[in-house]
Amino acid sequence: MSNQLSMGIGDQSIIHKKDKCDVSKASKNITAILSAYNEEMSIGSIILLTRLYTDRVIVVDDASSDRTAEIAKKAGAEVVIHKTNRGKGAALETGFKAAVHLGADIIVTMDSKGHHNPVDIPRLVSPIIKGSADMVNGSQLNNGMNRNIPIYRHVGKTIMGKFTSVNTGKITESQSGFCAFTASTAGVFHFDAQGVVTESDIFSEAKKFDIRIKDVEFGDLRDFEGPVKFIPGVLKKVMKDVEINKPLYLYSVPGFALATCGFYMGLKSLEAFLLGIESLHFWSVFLMIFLCLAGMYMTVRGIVIHSLVGVTTETEAV
Repeated sequence: MSNQLSMGIGDQSIIHKKDKCDVSKASKNITAILSAYNEEMSIGSIILLTRLYTDRVIVVDDASSDRTAEIAKKAGAEVVIHKTNRGKGAALETGFKAAVHLGADIIVTMDSKGHHNPVDIPRLVSPIIKGSADMVNGSQLNNGMNRNIPIYRHVGKTIMGKFTSVNTGKITESQSGFCAFTASTAGVFHFDAQGVVTESDIFSEAKKFDIRIKDVEFGDLRDFEGPVKFIPGVLKKVMKDVEINKPLYLYSVPGFALATCGFYMGLKSLEAFLLGIESLHFWSVFLMIFLCLAGMYMTVRGIVIHSLVGVTTETEAV
């Protein structure tokens, strides 16, 4: 006979369902977090498999319009329901809070579509149980596992890992989403109001607080999407990483170059006009003004983002 407990967390409702646990791993309480949006086709089986390797599964239903929450509850998960769709970042934040509230020692983040195999959870949490890491990142690229993945995915993931490694240490793959954390690190990670987050944001936060991170290998169960869909996604994530971590290089440096070109062209054209060498033409004037304005905008934008990131880092350090 199972007991059911309901409580509120902000604009969410949480259903805590206690079931008999047949988990005889370590004395650590391992809790998995699944962020889900309209995943009624896969969520039930994922929860059942995940419960074989964890003590508890928390599903954050991000305002699904299907039976995701109902199926998750029947499969034995604690279900947190967002009344409005708030995105992955907000779902992770809610899941972390719920996991800590329910007594988790180790928190595992997983994909709700079945991209991650629950059988890899013991390997993922092992470094934390042994005391050699505070955070563990699951990577397909570690030690050459999953050598049969398409070459464009291997290259794309390597590029994303390299950009993340610049600011977080040696991380072979930054976008897997299959990670384990000690519960004590839950308060370190902050997500914006829109709930937008990339996995590399998490690594950046971890680096600021000197959290020990370790890579472990895992297999990927997903059906790989084609390069037409995958490559733009890689470029978007890389650009976001650069924007956050190197805004001066992304905006200010090229912006200053554009503004300089615009001003130089303007001075030369004005000189030629005053000397009567040539007259001013509409399109040349338009181009000069555009280069100057665009360059100044990019320069200021880079400086502002750089300053905001610096202020945020100092505030969090205090």
